Amino acid sequence: QLLVEYQNQAYAERYRDFVERVRQAESALDVGHLVLTEAVARYYFKLLAYKDEYEVARLYTNGDFLKQVEATFEGDYALQLHLAPPLWSKRNPGTGEPVKQTYGPWMLKTMGVLAKFKFLRGTALDPFGHTEERRLERQLSKDYEALLTEILHRLSSGNHMIAVELASLPEHIRGYDLVKQRSVEQVKAKQQELLQKLRRGAAQSQAAETVEA
Repeated sequence: QLLVEYQNQAYAERYRDFVERVRQAESALDVGHLVLTEAVARYYFKLLAYKDEYEVARLYTNGDFLKQVEATFEGDYALQLHLAPPLWSKRNPGTGEPVKQTYGPWMLKTMGVLAKFKFLRGTALDPFGHTEERRLERQLSKDYEALLTEILHRLSSGNHMIAVELASLPEHIRGYDLVKQRSVEQVKAKQQELLQKLRRGAAQSQAAETVEA
């Protein structure tokens, strides 16, 4: 349901179908639990529901944020939002990271309009979709699908926990902008290390079966 609210029903079905595919493969191993399926359910969702401009706008304007503010503060208060819109934010010359600017409550009205255009997400008409960070985020979910496809092709009771570790790597992808890019590089290095173990194990098992035959 969260993915329906994030994008649409088809987006949610893409998620559910892939998780079900993993569940069926893991159930066939008869290992007594579904930790791989649980990992994929958690981290595939994380990669699909990345916090872009449309999602930030939706979360600020769906009513929950203002309810929380009203429940926390009494009397007169001034609302300020600290944001770094990617299309015009300046960058810190020392760190290269975007510098946040302060906006008044009028920004919530702008966000309310922006949230209605989530259908542009990932399309050629998406004004935010051409930034390096957004392209990276879209690619991460595709790469995860490709990774899981290989894992399922090689999955066995012998490499099951390596598969779980691989599927859980998105846990370490955190932050935004340059911080996120650095964490992705670290995760990719770890992924290659684990993939080599998975592939070597599969090759050894296949060789053993050939000898027995």
